[in-house]
Amino acid sequence: MFCGGAVRGLSSRRDDVLNLRWRHKLLLPTMASLPLLMVYFTNFGNTTIVVPKPFRVLLGMHLDLGILYYVYMGMLAVFCTNAINILAGINGIEAGQSLVIAASIIIFNIVELNGDYQDDHIFSLYFMIPFFFTTLGLFYYNWYPSRVFVGDTFCYFAGMTFAVVGILGHFSKTMLLFFIPQVLNFLYSLPQLFHVIPCPRHRLPRLNPSTGKLEMSYSKFKTKRLSSLGTSILKVVKILHVVDVRSGTDEDGEYTECNNMTLINFVIKLIGPTHERNLTLLLLLIQVLGSMIAFSIRYQLVRLFYDV
Repeated sequence: MFCGGAVRGLSSRRDDVLNLRWRHKLLLPTMASLPLLMVYFTNFGNTTIVVPKPFRVLLGMHLDLGILYYVYMGMLAVFCTNAINILAGINGIEAGQSLVIAASIIIFNIVELNGDYQDDHIFSLYFMIPFFFTTLGLFYYNWYPSRVFVGDTFCYFAGMTFAVVGILGHFSKTMLLFFIPQVLNFLYSLPQLFHVIPCPRHRLPRLNPSTGKLEMSYSKFKTKRLSSLGTSILKVVKILHVVDVRSGTDEDGEYTECNNMTLINFVIKLIGPTHERNLTLLLLLIQVLGSMIAFSIRYQLVRLFYDV
């Protein structure tokens, strides 16, 4: 299932043997989610949501979304399968973030066992407990210096596992809360994912052989290639100091370069060049912090929007 070998330092992305483009990576999970949506339609079919308090004056207590609810669930499945894959590339990060998310879901399921949807959370535990312990073993071998390369195979498998329990366990909104770092990474990556800013095939941080530390990787492109929207975005992110933007001139004319827009590179921007092991630990700490925020929102802030 996984590509083994003595993998040291940065994870290679050579598992993309089919050379799939990003649009294919969005299309394939969409097609793969159709059986899941059919199971939901056959066994549940409920598309009614409880409207948050601020909108009940306009929409009422309940709102039937109909087909839009299935569109939402399909998009959730696509997001989950790709969210882990685009926050990846250093030893231990893929298995580590999956481990924290799985542990968060298990804790949530156990807390909710005394509630009204006990069967749904038992169903989730049937999936999450085996997934957690098998991922724990994988994490041991994937930790720096990695002896196992997880690749896209594990990222998609883990993401779809979370999508299945979130959708069929009826806690998809809570599931998204456990993906806070992945959501932030996705939002930060949007200009490159939609090619408003040129996006290289691989956006891994760069290893400096002389120091043994990871540094930000950059996307370099001709300035005239940028659209007006891309130019505007770079101006804004440069003012906000969330992206390192540089420009200059070489033999090909004027060029612009900016750090690749991933959470990994952003953390390096904040703390400076760092060892891969320490970077993974910091990112996993962010994942744990994200879960703590998720539980706070789920059990405290939610009272402002719903009757609980």
